[in-house]
Amino acid sequence: MGRRRKGLPIHGWLVIDKPLDMSSAQVVGKVRYLTKAAKVGHGGTLDPLATGVLPIALGEATKTVPYIMDGRKTYRFVVTWGEERSTDDAEGDVTRRSDHYPTDDEIKAALPGFIGRILQTPPAYSAIKVAGQRAYDLARRGEDVSLSPREVDIFDLKLVPDTTLAEGQSCFEVDCGKGTYVRAIARDLGRALGSCGYVSELRRTRVGPFAERESISLDKLGDLVHSAPLKEQLLPVVTVLDDISALAVTVKEAARIQQGQILAVPDHKQGLVRVMCEDQLIALAEMTDGRLKLLRVFNITD
Repeated sequence: MGRRRKGLPIHGWLVIDKPLDMSSAQVVGKVRYLTKAAKVGHGGTLDPLATGVLPIALGEATKTVPYIMDGRKTYRFVVTWGEERSTDDAEGDVTRRSDHYPTDDEIKAALPGFIGRILQTPPAYSAIKVAGQRAYDLARRGEDVSLSPREVDIFDLKLVPDTTLAEGQSCFEVDCGKGTYVRAIARDLGRALGSCGYVSELRRTRVGPFAERESISLDKLGDLVHSAPLKEQLLPVVTVLDDISALAVTVKEAARIQQGQILAVPDHKQGLVRVMCEDQLIALAEMTDGRLKLLRVFNITD
């Protein structure tokens, strides 16, 4: 007999504003402790030096994590000019210096070269695996890390006015696709401008459908779980699937699907569908030749 998972059956998404100097895994642990949820995961890692939107999946929402990982993301970040760092952020050692600090006009002229589908070499300090080992583990041991360039999508990159910046710093906002490294943008932009640069501040403001305005701090979450129903802060599991075609089924058909039975739907178009019954997510399925091939079945109860 399988071991029963301990914790409460809570299903949905929380949008946490990740604090500085805390890993994504630590945030997951804190949310699990505060909510007592049986199952908790996150929708996209943020480095400890980054802040901002960290979607947290609870219960059946963890089955939809891959769909948020593929979503577009928006970051606001500060580049400090004149130095390159080993990690391409403020945590690393200085590896190069330059006396040239680019002007706003020079920066704006260079930005179009970083928009579109571009080739980007990930930072040596990244989670990419090299011969079965994480690149950052190899780099921390002083080993030479050589990563191949890869295609990434940069939908928009712009210079953002910010009067709070120190001299030699610039603020940017980027809207990008899966696998993009903001630290690499800072490094490569500095080189393109005949200078050096690294990310000194990084904040994620959007992940797919989850925006900064919806986020709450861990402190606020701690207050809410004691003074108000947690359900008021939860976003539905289906939130990350809204751009997937919906297929409505009856209560009887939903029961058959949840028992793993194949359902024939001859008149529905081919492709991925989210199966819904009375606004309740039942399954993710692939429609092929008029039949549903179940990919994920959900058991969400109020």
